[in-house]
Amino acid sequence: MTRISWKVGESPVVGILWWAALLAGFALLALTWKSLIGTLIVTRPHNDRISDSAAQLSTALFSLLRRPVKKYQTLDRLLAWQAPLTLFIRLAVWMVLFYFAFALMLVPFVHGDLPRALSESGSGLFTLGYSPPAGPGSTTVVYMAAFTGFAVVALQIGYLPTLYAAVNRRESEVTLLRSRAGTPAWGPELLLRTRFGLSGQGSTKELEDLYRSWERWAADVAESHSTYLTLCWFRSPLPDSNWLIALLSVMDSAALQLSLSPSIAPTVRARLLLRMGFSCLQQIAAAISLPVNEDVDPDGETQLTFEEFKEAVSMLSAAGYPVEQSAEQAWPHFRGWRLNYEDLTYRLARTIDAPAALWSGPRRLGAAPSPPKRPANRVASDAGPDDPQRYTTRP
Repeated sequence: MTRISWKVGESPVVGILWWAALLAGFALLALTWKSLIGTLIVTRPHNDRISDSAAQLSTALFSLLRRPVKKYQTLDRLLAWQAPLTLFIRLAVWMVLFYFAFALMLVPFVHGDLPRALSESGSGLFTLGYSPPAGPGSTTVVYMAAFTGFAVVALQIGYLPTLYAAVNRRESEVTLLRSRAGTPAWGPELLLRTRFGLSGQGSTKELEDLYRSWERWAADVAESHSTYLTLCWFRSPLPDSNWLIALLSVMDSAALQLSLSPSIAPTVRARLLLRMGFSCLQQIAAAISLPVNEDVDPDGETQLTFEEFKEAVSMLSAAGYPVEQSAEQAWPHFRGWRLNYEDLTYRLARTIDAPAALWSGPRRLGAAPSPPKRPANRVASDAGPDDPQRYTTRP
């Protein structure tokens, strides 16, 4: 067994400081392991200062880089790097903390020689072997460091496929929605394209299936994005596509159907989608520490104005969509549904810098909302009354 002692003439206080360094190293090691396991393994939201600090460092860096940016497309290209860089910064922070934790634990075994402790810690943690330990005590610590280095790499290797599998599942449905709701997605556009894209069939059944798929999608996103918070900042392959805007458009389309055309709306599926949708938003918002109001006043006012709603209803009516209620009659019902998710969606969209779409609130960049991109309108002689191309001019 290694005997730890200090040199003749040295104060006993020195030995006490060595043991204090050992205890501090153990404490730092435990905190770092807690952060690592909580972030990568525990299947529920886990906030800790280490992971939060890494995310804040990444956010601060990109806050500086984005200052001169004036165009959304440029900002989107820049922010595409934020989530991957956050993962790298967090890994680097963990490794640095492990490095210093083991160095502190080695201090008593190298008689207070701090450079040697740092050297043995790095040699063990990164399995380089250039600084062999001198005794059983330091050998034990170095073996612990080597195990930690392997474990961190193995966990990170397993973590990345999990993240990207969740991103791929999310983006598959978002990409499918592009042909239905345009880019950026918009609720009234979804109703219009579905109606006239299936003019010879029943669009109600198609929307019922869509709402069923998006109810499951919302449940998947709620679980994955509240557990692995970095997913919220992973951007879609195309700058005008976004998971949050897509969810908002599907929820708006369901609320529009329930309020404008209750007799043909797939009522059960639309209601289930809406409830799962705003539950998803509440779960994600709570995980990233945004205030959540679970008891919304049904008689409150939405940030979306009645004039904007009426304009969309007029567009649907002009295109021949089966509107059963006037805008004035439908507005209280639509507003009641939207109050459950509008405020959370707007704050989340601002936080993750989602593309500025219609009915999605303001952005930090100050960009004006963009209507969905549509193909050029055909001439009247080429388009029949039920041809969707006839109704694809911008509102």
